[in-house]
Amino acid sequence: MDRILQMIINSVLRQVVNRGVNAGFSRLSGSRKSRNDMEPDVIDGDRATRDAEKRARQAANLARKLGR
Repeated sequence: MDRILQMIINSVLRQVVNRGVNAGFSRLSGSRKSRNDMEPDVIDGDRATRDAEKRARQAANLARKLGR
C-alpha cells in the first residue's frame, strides 16, 4: 500500500515541478506577449512565419512520400 501511495505522490509531484519549471522559463524568456501588446506588423510577421512553417512541413511530408 505504501508503494502505491508513493507512486501516486511521485507522479503528481513530477507534474507540478514540470509545470513550475516550464512557467519559470517562459517568464524568464519573455518571448510570450499577448496579441494586444503586439504591434500590427509583428502580428503579420508572426502569421507569415506560421505560414512558412506550414509550407515547410508540407514539403517535408511530400518529400517523405516521394521517397517511399
